[in-house]
Amino acid sequence: MKLLRLDKYLSDMGIGTRSELKTWIRKGRVKVNGEIIIKPEHKVKVNKDEIYFDDGLISYQQYRYIMLHKPAGVVSATTDKVNKTVIDLIKDKNGRDLFPVGRLDKDTEGFLLITDDGPLAHRLLSPKNLVDKIYYAKVKGKVDVTDVKAFAEGVSIEADYITMPAKLSILHAGDISEVEVTIHEGKFHQVKRMFAALGKEVIYLKRLSMGGLSLDPLLHPGEYRELTEEEVELLKEL
Repeated sequence: MKLLRLDKYLSDMGIGTRSELKTWIRKGRVKVNGEIIIKPEHKVKVNKDEIYFDDGLISYQQYRYIMLHKPAGVVSATTDKVNKTVIDLIKDKNGRDLFPVGRLDKDTEGFLLITDDGPLAHRLLSPKNLVDKIYYAKVKGKVDVTDVKAFAEGVSIEADYITMPAKLSILHAGDISEVEVTIHEGKFHQVKRMFAALGKEVIYLKRLSMGGLSLDPLLHPGEYRELTEEEVELLKEL
């Protein structure tokens, strides 16, 4: 059973800084199992004791899971000396060491998972787990059945590397084609490089989903929200 200092517990949940919480606890603003506790060092049992701050129940969340609609022009990194990062977009980090699960190119937008759950991120990114990543793309050039077949067989994007089989669905074929692509890897610029190998250029790319979890249509570029418990469980079942 995990034990935490009361001030640490509340700090982890973003209620305030450790110094602020020491003051607030001593002023009697915190209850544990219905009893006012005025000692910041009081140990609480995580996910067993009921902790209230100003009569509001504060449940403990070991990890955070955030769905971000990544906008173009922002890099998928935790820090960058030149560009704004996806982590810079998260205003309420609450002292968490958040990071993006995988990367989207700077000019690519769409679904990006932000978390501090390392084991889950590893499972989602491992090619052997065959986690679907679905993209919508606009492609310069007419996409046809030969491209669909090439994607299904795997495309050579490096001298010694052929991608895993991918699914290519044609939504519209023309001078500017519209397609959906499902891949299981996350190689650098992979979708763009697969089309480039077939003589075509991706001019717009958006990730629609990852692991069966789709981008919330209510989120505009740059906006984000916490995943629901059901969504987190969906990812953990992969």
